[in-house]
Amino acid sequence: MDSGNPLGEFLRARREMTSPSRTGQPWSGRRRTPGLRREEVAQASGVSTDYYARLEQGRERHPSAQVVHALARALGLNPEETAHLHQLARTARSSVRRGGGAPVGPRLLRLMDGWHHTPALVIDRRLDVLAGNRLGRALFARMLDQGETNLVRFTFLNPDARDFYPDWERVARSGLAALRAGGGDLVNDARLTELVGELSLKSEEFRTLWARHDVRGKAHEAKSFNHHQVGELTLTYDSFTVDSATDQQLIVYQAEPGSASEQALALLGTVAADLPALPAVSLGDAPQARPVVRRNQDT
Repeated sequence: MDSGNPLGEFLRARREMTSPSRTGQPWSGRRRTPGLRREEVAQASGVSTDYYARLEQGRERHPSAQVVHALARALGLNPEETAHLHQLARTARSSVRRGGGAPVGPRLLRLMDGWHHTPALVIDRRLDVLAGNRLGRALFARMLDQGETNLVRFTFLNPDARDFYPDWERVARSGLAALRAGGGDLVNDARLTELVGELSLKSEEFRTLWARHDVRGKAHEAKSFNHHQVGELTLTYDSFTVDSATDQQLIVYQAEPGSASEQALALLGTVAADLPALPAVSLGDAPQARPVVRRNQDT
């Protein structure tokens, strides 16, 4: 991903976005570069400026866990960003890892297909939609009916996305932060590299937001939609991990009881009733696995 130096790129992006006042650094007048200077991060982390510069430049790829923790503290990272930094450091020391590829198991598909009032999708860490129940496919019909299965590609490259998502910018930022969080240890993953490369070439907005290196996994959030058949609705989603396929997440949407969104979702259910049931297995070449689902803990 990017230039092949994800650890250094993340450190530089976070350093340039960290206000000196946030970390207690004294203000020294006008700065030529945004955020903190390298020497300020190095001093606050207890390492030499030369060593820190080598980390950013990719000439040093094996910081200890203690150094990584000190860097996170110096940059004022939150717990999820700190975990991501540790993950990048571990990945730099480990062998190449590529993402999943396992199909969604038949038991999970049958479970989802029995949910008639809650849209549900299964996505992977690249934010590819692997499966969806009837209501989930009806909710995202504007994307899926065009043959698009990647949520980030749809958001940035399909003009319909700006109408489908009334709060497009927030959705775009959230999607990229989730892609960063999910792909942190996918080294030389061809599909992820191809996705990032395509979006970087075709969307200036993607390039700008991707360069921020924001990190936030999917857990719980409210999201607004403008559906072409039922109009506006606001749904909350919860994310669950599939323990037998750790690259997969189950995303379940709900409407507030008694709300106009609940009525719109019920109307969408009449549309979804005409869709075919999920197949016995989802697309994929890997062997089937029995899923065990657990709730992600919000951070």
